[in-house]
Amino acid sequence: MGTVTYSYKMFKYFNRKFAVSEQAPPPDVKEAFSAFSDAAAASMSADQLLRFLHDHQRETDCSAEDSNRILDSIIQSRKQNDTNAECDHHTDNNNNGLSLDEFFRFLFLVDFNDPLKSQVHHDMNAPLSHYFIYTGHNSYLTGNQLSSDCSDVPIIKALQRGVRVIELDLWPNSTKDDIDVVHGRTLTAPVSLIQCLKSIKEYAFVKSDYPVIITLEDHLTPFLQAKVAEMIAQVFGDMLYFPQADSLTEFPTPESLKGRILISTKPPKEYLESKQFKDSDSERESTEEGSLSPCVIPELEAVDEKLNGSDLDEEGLNARDKKSDQQSAPEYKRLITIHAGKPKGHVKHHLNNVGGVKRLSLSEQELEKASATYGSDIVRFTQKNIIRVYPKGTRVTSSNYRPHIGWMYGAQMVAFNMQGHGKSLWYMQGMFRANGGCGYVKKPAFLIEKGPHNEVFDPKRALPVKKTLKVKVYMGNGWSSDFSKTHFDSFSPPDFYTKVCIVGVPADKANKKTKVIQDNWFPVWDEEFEFPLTVPELALLRIEVREYDKHEKDDFGGQTCLPISELRSGFRAVPLFDQKGEQLKSVKLLMRFQFK
Repeated sequence: MGTVTYSYKMFKYFNRKFAVSEQAPPPDVKEAFSAFSDAAAASMSADQLLRFLHDHQRETDCSAEDSNRILDSIIQSRKQNDTNAECDHHTDNNNNGLSLDEFFRFLFLVDFNDPLKSQVHHDMNAPLSHYFIYTGHNSYLTGNQLSSDCSDVPIIKALQRGVRVIELDLWPNSTKDDIDVVHGRTLTAPVSLIQCLKSIKEYAFVKSDYPVIITLEDHLTPFLQAKVAEMIAQVFGDMLYFPQADSLTEFPTPESLKGRILISTKPPKEYLESKQFKDSDSERESTEEGSLSPCVIPELEAVDEKLNGSDLDEEGLNARDKKSDQQSAPEYKRLITIHAGKPKGHVKHHLNNVGGVKRLSLSEQELEKASATYGSDIVRFTQKNIIRVYPKGTRVTSSNYRPHIGWMYGAQMVAFNMQGHGKSLWYMQGMFRANGGCGYVKKPAFLIEKGPHNEVFDPKRALPVKKTLKVKVYMGNGWSSDFSKTHFDSFSPPDFYTKVCIVGVPADKANKKTKVIQDNWFPVWDEEFEFPLTVPELALLRIEVREYDKHEKDDFGGQTCLPISELRSGFRAVPLFDQKGEQLKSVKLLMRFQFK
């Protein structure tokens, strides 16, 4: 086993040298190799590799062709590395099989041992209300909610990540003859609607073929609504989905909508009746989100007057609205597949929906308050209808909330600020790594079905342990390739440890961590943890590597979140991501997952 030496300069005159041994196969890997290989030849054939994949890794869909392809790939790589006759002679005995070291290196290959399936595998033929949907909030904002620029760039980035619901706030431009996308009543700089629509068309299906839903929060006159309808129809053409009826009794399926764009907003007549253009879903939302200091409010009111024409007196508004009601844009209404609404009055009344299906928008605070008393009604409502949850008004820095407050009650559109990096966004990214990253995750059956006595799931009820997850953290590598020698510590190699946590229903929450491995770019922990789970279907496994620092905050070394319902058993190479959710080029952990 070879060693690598790292030198660190101290006090300008002295060098500290650290010799680090290359990682060797851990005992569990050696044991598995012995169990499935030919002991006499000390190698693993394609047939033996296939048995390992079936029996140990539980990859029952692997074929003999797959194991031969893996073996051929590794042997080809070996031949490229054998550059002299002595090395060729050394590997002769293993020409037709894997050596222990090659088997170990194979386990570290993400392409062959990813912890999640890479293909769509959920039933995609159920109504849209049966899925959690990857949802953005104020998708056009580049930064904070009050003064950042509006742009199509964050929309493009969201679509490239697989986000399926894009939110656009529509306001008249300064001359009242065109439409801007802007966060109203703030100092954000606008972007044109047409630019956003063209970018959505170009990037909608680069990550996923499943439908993109555009939620429009409009503050427009019927004239401008008609202009929006014309723009949308011209830009999207045949990609645009038109509903079969004014009011649907059931939403269409993701499978039937592949490659299509859907529109969700409040129908024009309902919008006009909602308080003289002043109390739509987005209006209340944007007002709540501002939570502005008194010194900023006058400036924002001036912006609002400019954008919304609020310099009209009440009589003028009433007259305009009466006229607008008579001239509502039918072509705009015809676009709407998912009719939206914001509860006026008590939330409970809106949860007892009869007739056509709809979307109801609630702030995170409204949802938490309603779920405390009417949790069962929320679950029943989401079995046919859609709930969209959005961040509370005080999140002016574009932070996010714990998404499980919505998912536990079946809320499909848990809307997030995709620029609001942090643990909450990691949870969101983790959930939507499920089902091949297509942006639609089938809800667990208990959130869709009713019991024999019409009862529904209650996340607050104590439940028995359904499954226990065993997680073993063996080792990690790649930091020395992706980070500078002094990134973590100026005078020595890093001191890494790994945090392993469960995020889900309150009863399943757990936090564990490994010991700290000092002065080592290639840490070996070889530690195992057990997590009893009552609702594994909603649980996420959060993994984070940190670098211990005695005097300052521990440094970040990579993270990932994995949906436990999708974890593949056995040895897995787990790639880590940076704080924004971008995959690190080389950093990964070797882990093992087992269920009992």
